[in-house]
Amino acid sequence: MPVPELQPAAPPFVPASVRRFRFLGWRLEPATGVIDLGYALDGDELHEQVELGTPIAGLGPARMAALERAVALLHLIAGVSYYKTSFAPEISVEADPPDPDVAAFLHHVYTRGLAECRFVNDLRGREIPPFPSTASAAPPAGPAGLGDRPLVPIGGGKDSIVTLEAIRGTGREPLLFSVGNAPAVVRTVQVAGLPHVSVTRSLDPRLLELNRRGAINGHVPVTAVVSCLAVIAALIQGAGAVVMADERSASAGSLTWDGIEVNHQYSKSWDFERRFAAIVAGHVAADLAYFSLLRPWSELAIARRFAALPAYHRAFVSCNRAFLLDRDRRTPSWCGDCAKCRFVALALAPFLDRDRIVSIMGSDLLGDPAQLPGFAALLGIEADKPLECVGEVEESRVAMRLLTASEGWRDAAVVRALGSDPRVAGLSQATVDAVLAPGREHALPAAYREFADALG
Repeated sequence: MPVPELQPAAPPFVPASVRRFRFLGWRLEPATGVIDLGYALDGDELHEQVELGTPIAGLGPARMAALERAVALLHLIAGVSYYKTSFAPEISVEADPPDPDVAAFLHHVYTRGLAECRFVNDLRGREIPPFPSTASAAPPAGPAGLGDRPLVPIGGGKDSIVTLEAIRGTGREPLLFSVGNAPAVVRTVQVAGLPHVSVTRSLDPRLLELNRRGAINGHVPVTAVVSCLAVIAALIQGAGAVVMADERSASAGSLTWDGIEVNHQYSKSWDFERRFAAIVAGHVAADLAYFSLLRPWSELAIARRFAALPAYHRAFVSCNRAFLLDRDRRTPSWCGDCAKCRFVALALAPFLDRDRIVSIMGSDLLGDPAQLPGFAALLGIEADKPLECVGEVEESRVAMRLLTASEGWRDAAVVRALGSDPRVAGLSQATVDAVLAPGREHALPAAYREFADALG
């Protein structure tokens, strides 16, 4: 029997060998609703595809022009997933270069959104190069002729559920939107019983191959990409507002490194919201709003509201490992051993009994002594705040303080061990009240302020 020939192993990928990251261009096929986004590492091309799920027809000239501007913006922002493989020292935009305002925005988003990736890979001094731009500013975008229906992106987590129900509670029906149809998203849509549209984002399969061969890998500001896709969906559907579910806690970074704040949730932050909303209104469609309904509220306040929505308790999943792109590393539900799982358990515990949380998450994290170091990090005890989508250190401490006064929780192993720490036990009632009260930083239009009041 002949011996099969062994295929030679692919050579290692050397990030430092890439000199220029190229935005090749984008293509929208209205008949199929497929978008192709082209990039290159020097001469090595990569292509991402987005399937909109519907042909594009009958939009009218103003909406079609706005849609094309939105796709151009998506092309530039989605490139972050490919740029971070090498952190090339030069960037070129070979089709439709942005105007100076958009170029400055992109440089800021790449710099802040990739700060964690630089930190984790110890790329000190590896600054993001400027984006090339046109010589002069583009004329302001006009209105696209949109309606007033809100489009709400959902990911299967508690925050978007609270948002959609707050909006519905005031008599307005939101249109739900998702990137993909993860099981938690499907369950959420079923419980909500609301109209839902989705798109599919397919990264170039060679990206995982490059990662295996030595490409720089790490966190990217994925909510920035999701926001672009939501804007595209809103234009197609005629919705006049993209209503996010990003809380005030998302603005808190974990540490400062190489002169930049490292915030895992940068693209959910108040800074990103303001900047992206201005780009959308000025460069995509003047009548398309972008804001977060939950911006005034802490994660702990949102958890309190979610606890009062029992129909969703078995539908949602907030563990990021359940949504990993790499299917070999993805978990079917709650992993029970990550910072996000620990924080969700901690945030919900003051408002739900122990048996209920165990039935939701499948484990008793607060009762497990092995989880002590992870919970201590959430409380900022001998560790920085984890680089994850978790709340601020202060609100974690407030949650723990509330548990020490709860008959059902005070004897849990983690609560016994950490609840007596003076940074927890010494918190005043005024601090507890402040964490649960709304903040003043937000961009809620007047028509939506009553929606946020429904969270109180």
